[in-house]
Amino acid sequence: MLDLLKHCVLCPRRCGADRTASEAGFCGLPGHLVVDCALAHFGEEPPLSGRYGSGTIFFSSCNLRCVFCQNYQISHSAAGKIMTPAGLARMMLALQDERCHNINVVTPTPQIPLILEGLRLARKQGLVIPFVYNCGGYEDPDIIRCLAGAVDIYLPDLKYGSDETAHLLSGVGDYVAFAVAALKEMARQVGDGLHLDDGTATGGLLIRHLVLPGLVENSIAALNLIRSHLSQNVALSIMSQYTPVPAVKHHPLLRRRVARQEYQAVVDHALALGFKNLYIQEVSDRHFSPDFGHEKPFCWD
Repeated sequence: MLDLLKHCVLCPRRCGADRTASEAGFCGLPGHLVVDCALAHFGEEPPLSGRYGSGTIFFSSCNLRCVFCQNYQISHSAAGKIMTPAGLARMMLALQDERCHNINVVTPTPQIPLILEGLRLARKQGLVIPFVYNCGGYEDPDIIRCLAGAVDIYLPDLKYGSDETAHLLSGVGDYVAFAVAALKEMARQVGDGLHLDDGTATGGLLIRHLVLPGLVENSIAALNLIRSHLSQNVALSIMSQYTPVPAVKHHPLLRRRVARQEYQAVVDHALALGFKNLYIQEVSDRHFSPDFGHEKPFCWD
């Protein structure tokens, strides 16, 4: 896959940038790894965080530009620590040494060839914990097909139920078709359920959906898409934790938190559709946006 960096088609934008020659495409990333931070993360779903945390590596930039992005400090920037695949392998092994339950790569899409090289080296040196592909859902199924055998757990978002909303909030007008095709390919590889060993995820697919204020219809449409293309056995995480970021402080819908009745309406629809494996959250006023300018980005208390 390293050859893809010469004419980048790693995401559906297919901008064709020669990143090996420092030609930046939409993501602005060069032809080497750029990482913001790595840590044992306890804020993921319980089967991922477990007792000792998910070994989460946050990569810089993204192939989306969601106006409400909770990780906007790093997802809207290509700045970060330059790293080699060998350095990434050492990082993965260090997280395993901390007893993390998995290696969880966040926004890997624009950097996946180099991440896979790091993973290959880490596994050669003794990495045995599951590898989690944590993405925004805007994926090319042909690229996902290339990941067969390397990924143990797919952790995609399905952000939108319509391209109109996707274009308005993330700047892409073809989100739905690519996201659905990618989900189907992920399920083909690892199944549409989540495999657990004593409560800890070892493989499978877990789809996330963040409920946005004033956009219950979008959530319902997204759930309908999942039900239409996958089975009722799919593991589904319905998230209530949306926190307004500075960019949307004047937005007519996104400037507030999700109301309890909005979130409950989405959960009720999931139950009505027959989904059997749901992860849900309380609706509260707690601030959940990470601060990547802080040494501990997820220290909210």
